[in-house]
Amino acid sequence: MRRTVALEGPAAPAAVEPAESTQAPWFEIVLWAVVVAAGLGALVAGMLPVGPSWLPGAGAVAVATAYTWVLAARTGGRPVVFSVLTAVAGVVTLALDNDELCTGAAVVTAAISAVLGVVITVPAVRFIDAVRETCIAVGVAAIGAVAVLGFQPQVDVTRFEYAVLVLSLLCAFTLVYRLGAGLHGLGTRGLFIVLFGALVLVVTLLYAEMLRRYGTPDLVTTLLDGVHWSRDTLGAFPRPIEAVLGVPALVWGTHMRARRRQGWWVCAFGVAGTAAVSDALVNPAITVVESALSVFYGLVIGLVIGYVVVRIDLAVSGARGGGRAVGRRGRRAEEAESAVRPEPKRTDALL
Repeated sequence: MRRTVALEGPAAPAAVEPAESTQAPWFEIVLWAVVVAAGLGALVAGMLPVGPSWLPGAGAVAVATAYTWVLAARTGGRPVVFSVLTAVAGVVTLALDNDELCTGAAVVTAAISAVLGVVITVPAVRFIDAVRETCIAVGVAAIGAVAVLGFQPQVDVTRFEYAVLVLSLLCAFTLVYRLGAGLHGLGTRGLFIVLFGALVLVVTLLYAEMLRRYGTPDLVTTLLDGVHWSRDTLGAFPRPIEAVLGVPALVWGTHMRARRRQGWWVCAFGVAGTAAVSDALVNPAITVVESALSVFYGLVIGLVIGYVVVRIDLAVSGARGGGRAVGRRGRRAEEAESAVRPEPKRTDALL
């Protein structure tokens, strides 16, 4: 009888059982999409206006509840618990019809929308993929902006925007601290990115105050004339924090996440852009059309800046080559060899 002789050598590794999938069932995804669509439809009907007076409030609660569900599921929380709490709080707020409660609900809804817009993204191997992810983030925040309007907040616009921005950044950096492996996962490169992003954020927020206090009258007049020209000619003026920081951070961050975990720290600054989108409709002095154009222009400018930043990043850390053809081949090689960092799917939990 023929015998099979086992070859000596290291034992073969035992088979690894695949981890249990955390992907949401398809019916939950469909149900979520239906709730968001129904809520958005109710909000649009209230803006026209069409239907009963309670319709916008109901739509706002529906969108806020659905967004809370996805945010909790995406970040490894308890979606049922938090979404039920959100729904109950929303119904109580509408029933009491208190200005402070409605304003608070609007702030929380805007912050949830801003953070969800960032965490719902996935790594982008190519720049065109980063554009797609950025548009998805802005779209999620834009739906949240309509939900914010549904609560009919009585606001001081500047305070409202600062409250949304601060709350969104706190939530985002708390999540990114876990997703980015803590501060020790930053490294020198990541630390520079965080410090530079913080500097851009501070300068962007303080530029108007600095101009008011220290700018010469001629300079202030010139800048205001530029804003007025843009509004009169183009229909709107881009939101600076979205164009200069938020959108470029989303483009670069999602592109970097396909290569290095530090990309999450860059994406955290993208919340500055999504927060600017989620509270874009609260200013009663600006029409809905102008707000939409302002967000669109900020998105376009931010994508251009993001493209330049990504190309610089690839030139510094990626493949180099001379000439257009070699450069293209170098980028394709970099995408195949370096952009291999795995992340859960969009419908999976990140934590």
